[in-house]
Amino acid sequence: MRRVIARTESWPLVRPFAISRGVKTQADVVVVDISEGDCTGRGECVPYPRYNETVGGVVSEIETIMPQLKRGIDRAALAAIMPAGAARNAIDNALWDLEAKSTQQRAWDIAGIHAPKPSITAETIGLGTIDKMVSAARRLTKAPLIKVKLDAELITERMQAVHDNAPNARLIVDPNEGWTVDILKVVAPALVKMGVEMIEQPVPAGDDEGLRDYALPVTICADEACHTKDDLASLVGKYQMINIKLDKTGGLTEAMELAKAAQALDLGIMIGCMVGTSLAMAPAMLLACVAEFVDLDGPLLLKKDREPGLKFEGGLVYPPEAQLWG
Repeated sequence: MRRVIARTESWPLVRPFAISRGVKTQADVVVVDISEGDCTGRGECVPYPRYNETVGGVVSEIETIMPQLKRGIDRAALAAIMPAGAARNAIDNALWDLEAKSTQQRAWDIAGIHAPKPSITAETIGLGTIDKMVSAARRLTKAPLIKVKLDAELITERMQAVHDNAPNARLIVDPNEGWTVDILKVVAPALVKMGVEMIEQPVPAGDDEGLRDYALPVTICADEACHTKDDLASLVGKYQMINIKLDKTGGLTEAMELAKAAQALDLGIMIGCMVGTSLAMAPAMLLACVAEFVDLDGPLLLKKDREPGLKFEGGLVYPPEAQLWG
């Protein structure tokens, strides 16, 4: 019989990280260990209040299906008894890791895909005063891709400050549902002139009908509006891209299905993350090859990452070593 452990961890951030809906100073994660014989698979999730998740609630969800996990449930059966979300993500990814370690294969070989290669990852500037965002841009002046968190205030001023202090970086913007369609229409032309290539979830997921068939000059990406492949039909005509996060899909298994379904609908793909350690980012690297944008910089926001962690160098994130995951 398998041995299963769910535990919580807190990882302090280098500095407070602000977005339009709040500020965080640490990453609170849940880690699942599933052991069989001498092999242990691990998965990490980040419970997210926006989706009514708490650390305690996620642990309870995991504990509820402990008996099935111990008896050997597989990933397909897991999806049938658990909803998409953080709890299933940690378990699903632990099962991938367990299979990889038990069979002495890499996860991408099990998945039947090419081995991932180093990918350019966005590095994120949190919401702040213009002075603070200038300082952050100067720290990232050599970054090839910068993601900027914004709210509805001083939008063009903040972006101009970032652009001026990191002039060679490609830029994407994330208001985290903090705008209206009217604000988007006003600021989009100016943002495009600054080099902004994509805007992520500018308006609330439940109030995005105004995006339909509007010819914006910039790509709009669904984040909070897209969790699993079941959401895709409602997004066509409003968004040109989706942000796939394993904490939303409920793990790598559904994330791969979501990516295939999105490609069939000609929707672009971004691979994103919550703020967590390299263990949470590692499974998402299997999807980097199909993504137009990779945003897996969560560990760079931490004071200290897990060891071993992913390698970040020169704006690139490298595939995980087997000791970390998969």
